[in-house]
Amino acid sequence: MGKMMKIVKRLLLLFFLVLVIGLGYLGYQIHQNVQQVITFEDEVEQAVKANNIPEYKNLVLAIIYTESKGRTEDLMQSSESAYGKRQMIGTTKESIDTGVAFLAQSIEKANEAGCDIWTAVQAYNFGLDYIQFVKERGGKNSIRLAEEYSKEVLSPLLGNTDQKQYRYYRPQALIYNGGYLYNNGGNMFYADLVKMNQAFIKWLK
Repeated sequence: MGKMMKIVKRLLLLFFLVLVIGLGYLGYQIHQNVQQVITFEDEVEQAVKANNIPEYKNLVLAIIYTESKGRTEDLMQSSESAYGKRQMIGTTKESIDTGVAFLAQSIEKANEAGCDIWTAVQAYNFGLDYIQFVKERGGKNSIRLAEEYSKEVLSPLLGNTDQKQYRYYRPQALIYNGGYLYNNGGNMFYADLVKMNQAFIKWLK
């Protein structure tokens, strides 16, 4: 019995060490990502002021973190909203200017509809029609509403009439449904991811 206890203790210690090393590495990666994203802080500040949403500078930085971690030319993945297809934007400034303008439009529409800011953020991923959808269902974004829109509206609209899913291994998804998104259905966890990344930026900037 004593020998078995020693083995169990060693295994627990090994597990603890692996966990600590893993969390340390994750923390290091998050810190590196934040430092990369804030290299664009001045450009973001100019864009949010130009679009009359200066109070949302950190939110825009969080969207950059979510979309690209600051490591591609199209920082905010703005190409689709501007041109209707991907990889049409070639400079970080154009991506920021286009992305912030679209976010400002989304925030304005969400405010007019009496919806919360996270509805506007989710609409950055889903498209502006999502705002009316949330307005008709209480005005507050939630993963449940985002899932309904992804599954019943956006996904079929873009050709996924069979409600096919694919694996998605983010913590929010794993906790909510075991780690799935709907094909062609955007990311129903988008607002929660941006919220989490905004917290990282606040803590580590």
